[in-house]
Amino acid sequence: MRQVPREGFVPAERAARAYVDEPIPIPHDQVTTQPSLIARMIEALALRGGEKLLEIGAGYGFQTALLARLVAPGGFVWSVERFPDLAEAARRNLAREAIANAEVEVGDGTVGAPEHAPYDAIVVSAAFPDVPEPLEGQLAVGGRIVQPIGFGGEEEVILFEREPQRLRRLRTLTGARFVRLVGEHGFPADQA
Repeated sequence: MRQVPREGFVPAERAARAYVDEPIPIPHDQVTTQPSLIARMIEALALRGGEKLLEIGAGYGFQTALLARLVAPGGFVWSVERFPDLAEAARRNLAREAIANAEVEVGDGTVGAPEHAPYDAIVVSAAFPDVPEPLEGQLAVGGRIVQPIGFGGEEEVILFEREPQRLRRLRTLTGARFVRLVGEHGFPADQA
């Protein structure tokens, strides 16, 4: 976290609050995840470097940048963001920090990014009662996924590991409040 300046990944008018451990509002009634929660979620993935990682929900790209630094050298982060303007902001922020091993795509995060699968790790920054089936299918055997499980607003952040036939719940990381996961295998947009 010391290597990635959070003030470069929040709206300019909120930069003064960048180092307060709290979510920061961004467009579309979304928020950035607070740094301590990001740290807990990333730590649970047990990254060693060289991983292929899928992130659902780029926002302004702060978590993307952290993940990209942790999977280097040789690893890569694909991030799916549903709002085109947020994806563009994340791309600009990542470029400014010279982070070349991450790509932000606009799309439905609930379907993942099958063209780059399988992934060694997946981190989901939005809540849904279950891990969407496409994400489970894109996770390599032995891979880990962290996702807030719930209906949006009061969740448990859960760490899962992919076994040959199913996902196995390893542990609850923390309670948290996340926006809803919207998409084909998530909540409908009118329930965001």
